[in-house]
Amino acid sequence: MNLALFDFDGTITTREMFRPFIEFAISPRRRVMGTALLAPMVLGYKLGWVSPSLMRRCAVQVGFRGVPEADAFALGEQFARKELPGVLRTQALERIQWHREQGDRIVVVSGALDVYLSHWCREHGLELLCSRLESYEGRLTGRYRGEQCVNAEKSRRVRDAYDLASYPVVYAYGDTKEDHDLLGIAQRRYFQWREQM
Repeated sequence: MNLALFDFDGTITTREMFRPFIEFAISPRRRVMGTALLAPMVLGYKLGWVSPSLMRRCAVQVGFRGVPEADAFALGEQFARKELPGVLRTQALERIQWHREQGDRIVVVSGALDVYLSHWCREHGLELLCSRLESYEGRLTGRYRGEQCVNAEKSRRVRDAYDLASYPVVYAYGDTKEDHDLLGIAQRRYFQWREQM
């Protein structure tokens, strides 16, 4: 049995799904307020002055603070069922199936949010390491529980969860610089679906 590690956004999907989920899950009133509050941050992000992880952290704060956790997971399930099927890469699904046929352990390692990705992974029988939203007394705090699962956090979580030495071959699939650390722990690395030597 080998270990296969897949990024989600842009690797399994054809595009990043954080913003579509925010737009799907957040009420119109909160979205209008958030757009006004985050306008300077969005401009900084577009100009390359604000990192993607900081932009996501601010969007989570504005979008989800005080939202009942059960409501967020229910919306995530709807999003996974209605929106994700239309953005899945055939190539990725075929590769996941290939690993399944080899008897490999398959793990999605993603900065995407647990509130929707957990549903999708469960439906497809895949293990998951991802960014998780913090809750307190049944309501989201607007913060992440722990670190966002990006950059070095991806490889750290994999090492914490799996004994890499026990797998003959570790495969990793990613598409952005946030995946470089994940690719770095694998013997077979695929960046934007091209194998790296």
